Amino acid sequence: MTVLVWLSLAAWVWLTLAQGFFWRTDQRLPAPVATGRWPEVVVLVPARDEAEVLPVSLPSLLAQRYPGRARVVLVDDHSSDGTGELARRLGADGGLALTVTTPPPLPPGWTGKLWALRHGVEQAGGAEYLLLTDADIAHRPDSLAALVAAAEGHRLDLVSQMARLRVETGWERLIVPAFVYFFAQLYPFRWSNKPGSRTAAAAGGCSLVRRTALERAGGIAAIRGAVIDDVNLARAVKRTGGRTWLGLAEQVDSVRPYPELAQLWRMVSRSAYAQLRHSPLLLLGTVLGLTLVYLVPPVAAVAGAAAGAWWVAGAGAAAWALMAGTFTPMLRYYGQPVAAALLLPFTALLYLLMTVDSAVQHWRGRGAAWKGRTYGKTLEPGDGPASD
Repeated sequence: MTVLVWLSLAAWVWLTLAQGFFWRTDQRLPAPVATGRWPEVVVLVPARDEAEVLPVSLPSLLAQRYPGRARVVLVDDHSSDGTGELARRLGADGGLALTVTTPPPLPPGWTGKLWALRHGVEQAGGAEYLLLTDADIAHRPDSLAALVAAAEGHRLDLVSQMARLRVETGWERLIVPAFVYFFAQLYPFRWSNKPGSRTAAAAGGCSLVRRTALERAGGIAAIRGAVIDDVNLARAVKRTGGRTWLGLAEQVDSVRPYPELAQLWRMVSRSAYAQLRHSPLLLLGTVLGLTLVYLVPPVAAVAGAAAGAWWVAGAGAAAWALMAGTFTPMLRYYGQPVAAALLLPFTALLYLLMTVDSAVQHWRGRGAAWKGRTYGKTLEPGDGPASD
């Protein structure tokens, strides 16, 4: 335990100071630079069985205050709950022009969302920008204008914002802020936003991409089988010379509820093993790493104090304090009490179990199940042309 706790403390010192300051929440949309250009934008919304959330999200897109030409294309991915019909009724209320379309049947080698996006790109005509946004994402009225102003003013090819997820139930408050915290730890936003850096990431719920950059990267077909499509898209754009930016959102919110642990569990586990490239060795390393970094500190602090081993207890408490301190800015971003930072080891344990479950489901042939579809081993970071 003495060796483990000092290794854990060393890991937290390194994470705090040398992992791109991932824990800071200051990466927000760059301040707009007046260019006088408002190029045409098409908003692409892939939707499959989204009738529950569409009445909140779609009107927010149709109500965008954009000075240039803009329209919305909703791709109804063979929904069974009347998503397409509902979208047409919502579009009749005014705002931006809305097109509702359905893609051909899903071919082998494609995920449903990316096949729908490919079809949407075909419907977009010659628009200079495409806003890829999920059906459960609501945008404030000036969101689109702010995204385009950032892209134009700072010469960015991909501008992505991580939508603010819902944190209303107890499970959401426990798991959601940690979800974003862990994502930022894997893909530090500062590194991702640095031109020339190998790190590249995006948030699939809100990504504005320049059409020429997407075409240069090989189009949606370049990432056609990716379960983690947002990271692959950013890597493809950056690998082919594009400039990308990712930050936390202030005008973009997810309206999908996750009131129960089972729903949050599925959200994480459906792609966790894909993130590890379906590698048993990476899975083992992740389990050991999460244990060392997140579980050893509280165990050492409590057990060391109980046994009178004060060096062990002190090192464990110091590592736990660094853990809680780096988590605090994310809790504040989500409006949660700072004291909840002490629960991060428990949340990390849940994520460890979700990751193991993701691998088990993959081995059983049920991996990456979503909206009635199950995907096997597909193109992920490091497996194909989207990787760096």
